[in-house]
Amino acid sequence: MTLEEIVQWLETNQNKENAEGMERFGIATTKIYGLTMPQLRKMAKVIGPNHALALKLWSFNSRETRILAGMVEEPKKTTPQQMDTWAQEFDNWEICDQTCQNLYIKTRFAIDKAIEWSDDEREYVKRSGFAIMAWLAFKKQHLKEDTLHTFLTLLKEGASDDRKMVKKSVNWALRQIGKRDKEWNDHAIATAKEIALIGTKPARWIARDALKELESKAVQLRLR
Repeated sequence: MTLEEIVQWLETNQNKENAEGMERFGIATTKIYGLTMPQLRKMAKVIGPNHALALKLWSFNSRETRILAGMVEEPKKTTPQQMDTWAQEFDNWEICDQTCQNLYIKTRFAIDKAIEWSDDEREYVKRSGFAIMAWLAFKKQHLKEDTLHTFLTLLKEGASDDRKMVKKSVNWALRQIGKRDKEWNDHAIATAKEIALIGTKPARWIARDALKELESKAVQLRLR
């Protein structure tokens, strides 16, 4: 399938009402066709893995083509430089989180990039670091203990960033680590309490919101 054929499909199936709704939820980029995630996942399966096409889809720079790029890109052909370039071009939380989920966590550079980007000054690059941590904690059952402890340390260090896209991703990653099992629930709760003691407004919000879920009856029953 060619880029031109995919763009034609997007134009044929575009939904302006959906596009306007997405913009209200902070999904703002150069071009939005308003297609749903199920539609994009179905198209990604039709396209199949395709490194060259993924690069073209990303360069076209629309919401849908960039999400598709992350879906059809081949993790083994993805380079650290490409990951850096794409992360630098994230302009909304959806493309950031979808690319981290669909591509970045499948590369052999995922942990290194999570650690590196967690200290980046750019909002969406920094969010990417914590989003990778969240997705890895959720999807990868065999992460090393040292890796998860490193993630918790980095979450604590990032907890005073008051930018919305960053503090929400710190909270997200902390909660995902804390829902892996009872042991990591204990570690995450302890980290949340340490974050609360930092005393900044974002740190207090991150800790309060995370503890509300991690200490909840539903989570505790499931982990036991």
